Amino acid sequence: MPDLKNEKDQKSEKAVQDLIKALNEDLAREYQAVIAYTVYSNVLKGAKWMSIAGELKKHAAEELQHALIIADQVDYLGGMPTATPKPVKLSEKPEDMLQFDLDNETETISNYRQRVQQAESLGHYALAEQLRKIIAQEQEHQHDLATAVGIDVPKVLPQGA
Repeated sequence: MPDLKNEKDQKSEKAVQDLIKALNEDLAREYQAVIAYTVYSNVLKGAKWMSIAGELKKHAAEELQHALIIADQVDYLGGMPTATPKPVKLSEKPEDMLQFDLDNETETISNYRQRVQQAESLGHYALAEQLRKIIAQEQEHQHDLATAVGIDVPKVLPQGA
């Protein structure tokens, strides 16, 4: 007769490892955001962009806080936090840079929504709550960027939609 308890533990361990892997992807995206916001806030030129550049500097600091939270959670779950950011897109055009940020924020929100579901399914409710707080800030960033670009805030679709 198969050992059902052992099989259940293995499935649970795989789910935790999947969550760690996904959180490390999120962490890499947070690093990317810190770098992008830091660079973009310094290269935006002209009076039209100065208030936006100041806002991007605030976003960089908030993204660093997100990275610290996610790294702590990866460690708590028994993983090693990644040290590698996702690549940062560069452009000479301010509108392009802001659009890159907006696209990244939209993807980040979608990923964190999925992460909340993963965390709750494993009984990691404190992690889910921390992720919800991060999502709220990411949505503020998304709104700020959409306003700066002059478009409606993009809809965040579920993964695979």
